[in-house]
Amino acid sequence: MLDLNHKSGFVYGRDASEPEPLGARINARIDAALVAERDRQRPRDYLGASRIGEPCARRLVYEFTRTPVDPGKDFEGRSLRIFEAGHVFEDLAIRWLRQAGFDLRTHTRDGGQFGFETAGGRIRGHVDGVIVAGPEVGLTWPVLWEHKALKASSWSDTAKKGVQISKPVYFGQMQIYMAYMALDAALFTALNKDTCELYHELVPFDVSAAQELSDKAVHVLRAADAGELLPRIAAHADFYLCRFCPYSQRCWSEGQP
Repeated sequence: MLDLNHKSGFVYGRDASEPEPLGARINARIDAALVAERDRQRPRDYLGASRIGEPCARRLVYEFTRTPVDPGKDFEGRSLRIFEAGHVFEDLAIRWLRQAGFDLRTHTRDGGQFGFETAGGRIRGHVDGVIVAGPEVGLTWPVLWEHKALKASSWSDTAKKGVQISKPVYFGQMQIYMAYMALDAALFTALNKDTCELYHELVPFDVSAAQELSDKAVHVLRAADAGELLPRIAAHADFYLCRFCPYSQRCWSEGQP
């Protein structure tokens, strides 16, 4: 007779001698592969426009000089999965906008990304796209298009407060793009990853904001070249941005203010 009872040594379908559940073992393999893939990529040798809006200039110096982050603060496989999933959501948003009649261009005729570089290539940026025409929705074409996929709480905060207040790094990113690509406005699209709700916001070009960000980028490059650190953003290590910074331990052990 066939005995279908659980055999000794099995716990809820898992052999008690196994160190980890099946899912954990599979995920460990996936994450290790993603980390290895990232490590094979050539590291950036430029300051990306997507980072210039970062409030702490000292952190940007660390990033530009490829300073190692604090122990345990490097991107893990889960973070890499989140980033890659963001590209999938972006592709969906592109398809939806095009189906709705928006002439959204994401690549140049030779297949490259739209973007810019300045300061001898040491400052660069690649945009998600440019909408050059579309239905009558109250916009004047062309406009920069920037997309972000956000978790529900972050999406709600952005929809409530607007991108400049809720997501200053994204706001700065768009201002730099518009400045160097001679565009007067941007359409910011945020997708709620939990509900697939879409939030759209028109972001006008702000000359003074773009100039301030451009000046900050130059200061970062000069500090990096001189082997110097720019001032910290806060006076105490318990400042909320410092608590989440991957360089916090290193930064607050440095002698410079």
